[in-house]
Amino acid sequence: MGEAAAFAARLGLPIRQLDLLEQALTHSSWYYEHTDQARGHNQRLELLGDAVINLAITSALLERFPAEDEGALSARRAWIVSTAGLTRLADRIDLGADLRLGHGESRGDGRLRPLPSAFEAVAGAIFLDLGWEAARDWIIAVARPEIEADPAAADLKSPKSRLQELTQRTGRERPVYRVVSADGPPHLRRFVVEVSVDDIVRGTGEGLSRRAAETEAAAGAVHSLEAGEDGA
Repeated sequence: MGEAAAFAARLGLPIRQLDLLEQALTHSSWYYEHTDQARGHNQRLELLGDAVINLAITSALLERFPAEDEGALSARRAWIVSTAGLTRLADRIDLGADLRLGHGESRGDGRLRPLPSAFEAVAGAIFLDLGWEAARDWIIAVARPEIEADPAAADLKSPKSRLQELTQRTGRERPVYRVVSADGPPHLRRFVVEVSVDDIVRGTGEGLSRRAAETEAAAGAVHSLEAGEDGA
């Protein structure tokens, strides 16, 4: 449990169940290559952590912005817990350094894609190990810069909305989303989605729901088009 112990020390929390934290750091690609060396992968913890993070961030935003309505608060929360937002939080705690990935995921930018779900899994593990208050306080501490920030309205829009507006503004065809795969049992299905603009795949995403996968794919497409990739 070397990775888990090192990560626990870096978190600065009184982690008691290192095996639970180890599971949070285990991507399914690594688990299926080493089924005899781990108690399981992190998708169940990811599902739990998603709910814990949303509740923690929502409670913090309600306190930070007491005059804002539910629409504005929802936009702020979506900005923080988006794929890009969770990747930023995962980078802040150097989560990628201890994440266990299979050979395919480890190549190229593959290490970036599992970071949001791994951050959710870590939050789920902390919740199970130390309880709600410890998990909430840790999440809020990591996300404090975003909670305290007051970003421009454009930055609070969802990646799918931003992609739609970008294609309209530049005279491109509307984005087309395609489910590449939907694997796993019904209660824990993982979707992979591609989004194309002008018949060119501009982004790929994955998640525990089609919507989450589409959101991640749209974020990649926005980055691709804004960077002028693929002749854009």
